[in-house]
Amino acid sequence: MSMRTLPLVFINLGGEMLYILDQRLQTQNTADDNTQKVMNDIIATMFSKAFMEELLKPQDLYSNRALRTVLTRLAHASIMRLNPASMDRLYELMVMAFKYQLLLCPRPRDLLIISYNHIDAIREFVRDTPSVLNQVDETHRKIIEVYTPLSDGEFQLLRQTLLIFLQDMHVRVSLFLKDKVQNPNGRFALSTTGPVPHGTEVPGLIRMFSSNGKEWKRWEFPTGGSYTSSIRVGSFERFGDRVTRIGTNMYSVTQPEETHTSKSYSQKANSEPNPLAKEELNLLARLLGGMKVQNRNTETGFRVNLFATDQEEEEWGFFPSQDVQVNTELARIAGEFTGEPEQTESPEGPSNKGDDLLAMMDELIEL
Repeated sequence: MSMRTLPLVFINLGGEMLYILDQRLQTQNTADDNTQKVMNDIIATMFSKAFMEELLKPQDLYSNRALRTVLTRLAHASIMRLNPASMDRLYELMVMAFKYQLLLCPRPRDLLIISYNHIDAIREFVRDTPSVLNQVDETHRKIIEVYTPLSDGEFQLLRQTLLIFLQDMHVRVSLFLKDKVQNPNGRFALSTTGPVPHGTEVPGLIRMFSSNGKEWKRWEFPTGGSYTSSIRVGSFERFGDRVTRIGTNMYSVTQPEETHTSKSYSQKANSEPNPLAKEELNLLARLLGGMKVQNRNTETGFRVNLFATDQEEEEWGFFPSQDVQVNTELARIAGEFTGEPEQTESPEGPSNKGDDLLAMMDELIEL
């Protein structure tokens, strides 16, 4: 298992969380000052020097439970508050988006490009706040310093570790279902068309060589797909053209120019937000609780209502998805056979892994 997965998981999942929160705050017409404060506070905590130094130390990847606890604490680093049901749904959206990006990644090393797309977007969120912008830039430099020297084999191990971590996550997302990139069972359906990874040839040709290295026979075979030559490699520097849109904000009103490698990830840019992405976020708003924003420093706060009306908010509470209901029922039945009570997650969070990061994050939030 790779010991270098945690920073990339945190940056990519954190980036997806910021995409969603930004869209919800904009949709609710929250005051610009409050929206910017929420984004600045979360990003400042996420990219604090001490926190990132701890995160970049070689270590095992946390469990889903521990990682969710850390990200929940991060989401509450500002004046915003999410109830547990909303946070659970938010975490599912973040994880499934990252899982799909990981599966679309042409080469293991391109996981850095996906991460850099997230960092580029985060940098744009705080472009008018120099102190936080400097924190993001410093973290980006450290990421480049740590990951650039890794071999292709180490990146393959890193990708494999992430896929093992995400393999049991099959949450159905309406955005992916309607785009027909996810099956009803929650598993992704990957395309067999498009450009091949950089440095590889289009499949379909077998060549045989003699002992002296000369080609003496070749024949073609059906590939079952429609492949094209690879496109240019995206920039691995702090600034530059990443080429692919995998990892960019799919909830954004404006998108970068499309490339062949990102057609299956996002629709062509237009003047309106992606309606399917908007629908998924509206589902989060309608079914899974409210997003409350409270000011820690003053008595005057504001509230971001994710429901269409106040009456709808009063009527709707926690509404578990079908997956949650099934898992709960299976746990209950298993407990009857074993005589053990159903296990539930403690709200206190992880017992060991992540405790240091959580304590450090609490200190940063209190500052």
